[in-house]
Amino acid sequence: MKHTIYILVENHAGVLSKITGLFSRRAFNIESLAVGVTTDVNVSRITVVADGDEYVAEQIKKQLNKLIPVLEVKILKENSYISRELALIKVKSNTGNRIEIMKIAELMDAKVIDVSVNTITLQIADTVDNLETLTNLLKPYGIKEMVRTGTVAIEKGSNFAK
Repeated sequence: MKHTIYILVENHAGVLSKITGLFSRRAFNIESLAVGVTTDVNVSRITVVADGDEYVAEQIKKQLNKLIPVLEVKILKENSYISRELALIKVKSNTGNRIEIMKIAELMDAKVIDVSVNTITLQIADTVDNLETLTNLLKPYGIKEMVRTGTVAIEKGSNFAK
């Protein structure tokens, strides 16, 4: 089962290494990792998507809470949060298929951010499932390069991290 976890930490060097080291020691595979500052420049938010059972997830949470730079840890419950990932996708194109690729981009709410003689680059910020759908639609045209960020997530409604 996949778990989306956010971790608020003190914003200084070496903290990410401590966090990822804990996951590694517990053999808990990180599928996605995103880090950024919050509204407080002294605090960073780490969003991790990892695969494991409930017991392992709870153990990770307990172990993370023991680390000095960790301020808060929360395992987000399914359907209680909104998540997005950003992807930049460079696709092989020519005058014959450029319009088709642009129509697919429009259909999937992706944005054309660069066009050259033989490539077109798209940007999409959406759910992991929609990114996978777009990728599958573009594969027949020839994806030349793709970069994706890690997942970021925020709780729905009035709940918020400290």
